[in-house]
Amino acid sequence: MALFRSIGLMSGTSMDGVDVALVETDGEGRVAFGPTGFQPYSDEDRALLRAALAEAGDLEGRDALPDSVARAEKMVTERHAQAVERFLGDNGMKAGDVDLVGFHGQTVLHRPMQRLTIQIGDGPALARRLRISTVYDFRAADVAAGGQGAPIVPVFHRALVEASGMPGPLALLNIGGVANVTYVDDGLDPIACDTGPGNALLDDLMLARVGEPMDRHGRTAARGRVDEAALARLLDDSFFELPPPKSLDRNNFSSAAVAHLSLEDAAATLTAFTAASVGKLLPRLPRAPLSLIVCGGGARNPILVRELVQRLPCRVTTADVCGWSADALEAQAFAYLAVRSVLGLPFTFPTTTGAPRPLSGGVLAKP
Repeated sequence: MALFRSIGLMSGTSMDGVDVALVETDGEGRVAFGPTGFQPYSDEDRALLRAALAEAGDLEGRDALPDSVARAEKMVTERHAQAVERFLGDNGMKAGDVDLVGFHGQTVLHRPMQRLTIQIGDGPALARRLRISTVYDFRAADVAAGGQGAPIVPVFHRALVEASGMPGPLALLNIGGVANVTYVDDGLDPIACDTGPGNALLDDLMLARVGEPMDRHGRTAARGRVDEAALARLLDDSFFELPPPKSLDRNNFSSAAVAHLSLEDAAATLTAFTAASVGKLLPRLPRAPLSLIVCGGGARNPILVRELVQRLPCRVTTADVCGWSADALEAQAFAYLAVRSVLGLPFTFPTTTGAPRPLSGGVLAKP
C-alpha cells in the first residue's frame, strides 16, 4: 500500500500551544516518525481561548459561533498555519513534500450525550494557506452516529504497540487537559475511554491563584500534602463507576473540593486526583495491564508520574522510555488519522467511543 507523508497538528485541552509532527505511513501497520515541532500560544492567545471556552458553554449547535469563539477560531487557524510554515522552513521542506495535514483544531465544547462536539479551526482556510490537502473535523461523524467522539486516537496507539512487539496487555495513558486510556491486547479491538481530569484542574488552580499557566514539573505539588478527605470527595462522582467507553468535557469537574486548602496542598491533591481516577478505571478493563505507558504533557510532571507509580498496581513508564515521543504522540496520531480518513479506514470503534460500528471520519479540504 502507498505511503503518505502527513503532518499532524494538535492543540489540546491544556491550551499550551500547537504540536507539529511528520509521519510517513500507510494508515495501517507501517508508521515511520519524522521531525516534530512546537509553537506555544501567547498569554493573549490563551486568554482568548479561555473566553471562547466560557462562551461556548451556551452553544446548542455548530453553526453560529459567538464573538469570542469566532475570534478564537481565526487565531487558532493562524497559529496552526504559522506552526506548519515554521516547521517546513526549519526542516528544509516545502508544501509539495507533504501529502496531507491532519488538523484537529481546538475543542471548545464536548457534549456527546447531546450529539454535539465543537473543535474550532478553519480547515479549508488552512488548506488554502498551506497549499496542502487538510483533513479536519475528525470527531463529528462519530458523535452524529451516537458515539462519544473521544478518545479518538486508540487505533494509532494499537499500531504503535503492535509494531513495538511489547507483550500485552498494555495501557497507554495520555494526560492532556483531560486524561484518557487506551487498552491494547492481542487480537482485540482497542478499548478506550477518558479516565477523568488530566492537567485541566491543576492548570486552572495555578492560573487562578498565582497567574501561572501550569504547575511546571510539579514543583508546587511537591511542596504540598494530599488531603485524602478532599480527594475522596473528588472521586465521589458517578462518572468513575461507568464502564468504558465514556468521555468528558474539559470543564466536567470542579476544584471546589480543594478551595479551602493552601496552594501547595491543593496542587498535591489535584495531582493525586488525576492519578487516582486512572486507578478507578483499571478494574473495569478485561485484564490488568502489565504496563501503563504515560504520554502527553502529564508525562513531564514527575510528581504526577510518582502518584501513578504509588497508586496503580501495574508497572508505570513513559512514552519516551519506550522510544516514542511523549510530547508529539497526539500530533503524530492526527497525521496517521488523516491518512486513514482519506483511505476510508475506520478510526473509532464500539469499544473506544461507543460508536454503533467501526467508523471513519474527518472532512477533506483541498487547496
